[in-house]
Amino acid sequence: MMVEGCGLGLRDDFIDEIPSYAKRIDFLEVVPENMMHLNRKEAKRFERICEAFPVVAHGLSLSLGDVGSLDLIHLGRLKKFLERYGIEHYSEHLSFTSLDGVQSYELLPLPMTETMADAVTEKIARIEEILERPLIIENPTYYTVLESTMDETAFIGAILERSGAKLLLDINNVFVNGFNHRFDAKAFIDAIDLERVAYCHIAGHLEYRDDLFIDTHGMPVKEEVWDLMAYVMAKKRLPVMLERDNNVPPLETLMKEFERMREIHHAA
Repeated sequence: MMVEGCGLGLRDDFIDEIPSYAKRIDFLEVVPENMMHLNRKEAKRFERICEAFPVVAHGLSLSLGDVGSLDLIHLGRLKKFLERYGIEHYSEHLSFTSLDGVQSYELLPLPMTETMADAVTEKIARIEEILERPLIIENPTYYTVLESTMDETAFIGAILERSGAKLLLDINNVFVNGFNHRFDAKAFIDAIDLERVAYCHIAGHLEYRDDLFIDTHGMPVKEEVWDLMAYVMAKKRLPVMLERDNNVPPLETLMKEFERMREIHHAA
């Protein structure tokens, strides 16, 4: 069963405090690359967290768009991690982080074409076979548009349809991309089949220039993004999770944003 309600991204900044919030937070999301090499004491602490909360994993380096290679060593470590802690749901970005197996550690855009959709679909099938669990894919931010023959919603829709994967709908990413590339974020949401969405992300971004926003996950959520979240939830109330990766405030402060997210979610 997929997670329900309102979740929070687990970060080292408040990992010792999080158990006391078990009654307020419905689920947690972790980045497996940050958790695969825990020492014995850290592993025991994380085991207790997994007992107190439903936990999902959100990866950064599987590189779905690097269709010519598959990092079997990373996948083996990832599978062992997911199985050890009983984590059923795993997501990755619809982007590439490596080329011919060499990591850039950046989430880079894909050419949105039928050929790429087919290649990503094939790679998803290989990953799912190894991990023995379905994959969830996230719509990323991108700052340049490669030569494409499909718009983003059609590209995402084709991959979801062909692979059977679910979507992690990042609402902030939709807003940032809409601003940077001059499209209507609500029209983007209208074009997505929300029945295929597993859960949503919401986060803050940096208004870097008058014509450029950057998805930093290091700022409070903007009013326009709260409004877009409300628009999504009015169409279909989906599980939603607050991300904060940089400039992480004290958990008590972060929970004020969490409670606003919960209010919008419950009002849907």
